[in-house]
Amino acid sequence: MKGIILIMDGMGDRPLRELGYQTPLQAANTPNMDEMASEGINGIMDSIAPGIIPGSDTAHISILGYDPYDVYTGRGPFEAFGVGVDVVEGDIAFRCNFSTADEDGVVTDRRAGRIRDGTKDIVEVLNTMQLDDFPDVEIIFKESTGHRAVLVLRGEGLSDNVSDADPKVEGNKFREVVALDGSPEAKKTADILNRVVVKSYEMVKDHPVNLERIANGEPPANIIIPRGAGAVPVVESINDKYGLNSACIAETGLIKGICRFAGMDIIEMEDVTGGVDTNLDNIVDTIVDQVRNSSHDFFLVNIDGADEAGHDGNIEEKLGFIEKVDKVVMSKLKELDNVYLILTADHSTPISVMNHSGDPVPMIIRGPEVRRDDVSKFSEFDAAKGGLCRICGGDVMNILMDLMNNSHKFGA
Repeated sequence: MKGIILIMDGMGDRPLRELGYQTPLQAANTPNMDEMASEGINGIMDSIAPGIIPGSDTAHISILGYDPYDVYTGRGPFEAFGVGVDVVEGDIAFRCNFSTADEDGVVTDRRAGRIRDGTKDIVEVLNTMQLDDFPDVEIIFKESTGHRAVLVLRGEGLSDNVSDADPKVEGNKFREVVALDGSPEAKKTADILNRVVVKSYEMVKDHPVNLERIANGEPPANIIIPRGAGAVPVVESINDKYGLNSACIAETGLIKGICRFAGMDIIEMEDVTGGVDTNLDNIVDTIVDQVRNSSHDFFLVNIDGADEAGHDGNIEEKLGFIEKVDKVVMSKLKELDNVYLILTADHSTPISVMNHSGDPVPMIIRGPEVRRDDVSKFSEFDAAKGGLCRICGGDVMNILMDLMNNSHKFGA
């Protein structure tokens, strides 16, 4: 028996006046998800705990059966590992944005117009960066998907106890990074980051990719804004923890990185860009092929577009993307035999908030001998009426392992 947890990143939402006080998931035409809901058991999930606003990173950590309060050091190491940087003990890693700033350092677009192409060429220039005052520190950049990138600092005397440079909203200057404790290691790291941000602008503002974007009326990716500092954590392999042969199918470097840290195989896909424009056909074909033909018995799948639309406050894009996933992905996955499929989200990204919220997310568990309930529509409100009731993310793997007959009795 095989198991799949399919996470539609940021799918959960709140009722919107524009949709007749329905959520995008309620308003969407999702016949395949609805069919799965009628064939399974439904409920709602708090990724970490009720009212806690999860990041995509901490939510996935929890859903995979780890305590994020013990494991999580920051987003950077997971992002770095996910895009192929082999971070090692002592490294400090950061998640970054390619952003757009003016000559005064005011960030006018945090995501550089959601740039899709050319970041690899920009990174080639950034990787020649050297800081005269810190010759002992190696500076490593790597592009991720879209506007995302990673930065790794490698050397002696560094700390992850530093603030972010991200101003959070457009129209503000990038923030000065400061030490969050009194240690010389944190002060040194903050000094390095402040110089890295300024120097990144100097090095790439006139890069050919950016000059072309300006000529085309697009925001240039002319500065790197780091955030999410983290030291490299150590975690128990999920294969050892649950007795699995596991794999990850995901678009984003962050999710790949979390799964790599958990010891999962990463199934790479071609022509998958992430976001609402991602190639869902490639994703579902990869899932089906892996389930039918590989030796893996557990898959963590992440599909990202609903989250992007939520952050942009775009109702039509979010609703349309949910419908597209239903038509392209769920229509094929529902035909898989002898598979336990969990469909859920890692968190809610309400259109009205344009960020993550602590609202619980809907969940379906469908598979052989699952106790069906009376729910026949997949939505935040219908799922709350289901037999699964309300659970936490840390419960999911235990429930799935029990269904797959892969757990052990506790007690005599």
